[in-house]
Amino acid sequence: MSGQYKTAWLCEALLVSRSGYYAWIKRRRFPGPRQLENMRLRERIREEFMRSRQTYGSPRLAQVLGCPSRRNRIARLMRLERIFARQRSKYRPMATDSRHGGPIAPNRLRALVVRRPNQVWATDVTCVLTAQGWYIWSLFWISLAGASSVGP
Repeated sequence: MSGQYKTAWLCEALLVSRSGYYAWIKRRRFPGPRQLENMRLRERIREEFMRSRQTYGSPRLAQVLGCPSRRNRIARLMRLERIFARQRSKYRPMATDSRHGGPIAPNRLRALVVRRPNQVWATDVTCVLTAQGWYIWSLFWISLAGASSVGP
């Protein structure tokens, strides 16, 4: 467009100073040291991000790149590159009891060796809905060493 119109007129129409326009042209041809470093850093960010299977965010990438103090700069460059870490899924499937539909607690006592009575106790809480609409809660304690139990 500057071939058809004078640069001064175009700058005035766009509300830009002529010196600003020429500085912008010069910066496009000869980027400054910070812009060159940003270009190199963007390339390294892309490589490390792909190496991490697209899971690293800016804090981890800053640590991997060896510049933890530049976390905000790396976050800004990631936004410019439209690089976003994959979110970890919040959903965790659990095994369910087919009779009751509730989750099954993992058995953490398999490897436990009980040598004397009253060393390890287990509990169970059961809720029953009566015909009258009342909930009856039953709490049961049992010693894993023997047959003794405490409960209603």
